Amino acid sequence: MAFHREIGQLALVGFDGYSVTPEVASLARQFDLGGVILFKRNVESPEQVAEIAWRARELSRGVPLWVGVDQEGGRVARVRAPLTEWPPAETLGRAGSEDLAGRFGAALALELSVLGFSIDFAPVLDVLTNPANPVINGGRAISGDPEVVARIGAAIVRALQAGGVAACGKHFPGHGDTSVDSHFDLPLVEHPPDRFHAIDFVPFRAVIEAGVAAIMTGHLLVPAFDEERPATLSHAVVEGQLRGELGWDGLVFTDDMNMKAVAARFTPVGAAVAAIAAGCDVLLLCGTDPAVQAEVLEGVIHAVEREELPLKRVEDAIARQRAAKARFAAMKPSVDPVSGEVIVPPLHRDWRPLRPESLRRLIGRDEHQAIAGEMREYL
Repeated sequence: MAFHREIGQLALVGFDGYSVTPEVASLARQFDLGGVILFKRNVESPEQVAEIAWRARELSRGVPLWVGVDQEGGRVARVRAPLTEWPPAETLGRAGSEDLAGRFGAALALELSVLGFSIDFAPVLDVLTNPANPVINGGRAISGDPEVVARIGAAIVRALQAGGVAACGKHFPGHGDTSVDSHFDLPLVEHPPDRFHAIDFVPFRAVIEAGVAAIMTGHLLVPAFDEERPATLSHAVVEGQLRGELGWDGLVFTDDMNMKAVAARFTPVGAAVAAIAAGCDVLLLCGTDPAVQAEVLEGVIHAVEREELPLKRVEDAIARQRAAKARFAAMKPSVDPVSGEVIVPPLHRDWRPLRPESLRRLIGRDEHQAIAGEMREYL
């Protein structure tokens, strides 16, 4: 019965509104949630976001909750001014400067961490080889050159995580040559295995070497590895390629399980069970229906009880969650050299919201605007 009480560690959930809802609190009490993910719908002000992070922290039964966000820069940015509004990642690729990428990552980490975000689902590591790509084009991709994506992506990861915010590289095995948006349908990528190893996997190898905290799967059909199941639900992709070929033993997040590439083809429970069985450790349940979120977690429990899903697979996923969180919880506070404020990493036991005046001194400040200005030179 022990895993029943921890099964929520396998999920980050979305919700509506500007505060943690009673339904999310109920899920946390029942299942011990892995965390929450915030979108534009949850953001009213920096102070209010920090309050959400604080309230989410209070839901913990011992293992801290991730407070996650997609903050890439450009058009994918859930929190905006008065935070620094960053140009898209393609500017870093054009600049080709690891120094600039590192300064961007450090500034991004500072602004996210003081709001209480502990994981950023960035950087995008997809190599943009299809200029007509409807989901990765428009500035999200760092470059069409795998070596550039690898260098710049690894620099962002190192800086972001040095600032106490876990990074999650996405979208394995590579979303850069798709002509369909996985939010609406299932993309088909028909490259042979050697092409993936030579191009798409190069940035993922680089961030693994850089110590990235997590990797996110993409909802893609890749017949070279699996002719039937999307990558997120494919044992051949997650265990065979990501863990086996690339040697990744850290956290694997799914992309949002509400995206049509998966949701139009599988039930919520069926997709969740398949993703965990494939080797994914954490489900992103970005929708706002707590009944569906509870149904998914109960469905995973029942799948284990029916021996459709090995208990060992669930235990391994929970253990990876605990290990990743412990790594960031163990980071030491630092002193910001500009403001003199003590910056406590968001998973640290001593983290708490800053006073509003202190918070406002750290976000959108001149030093960060200057970095954004350098990036804009490459638009």
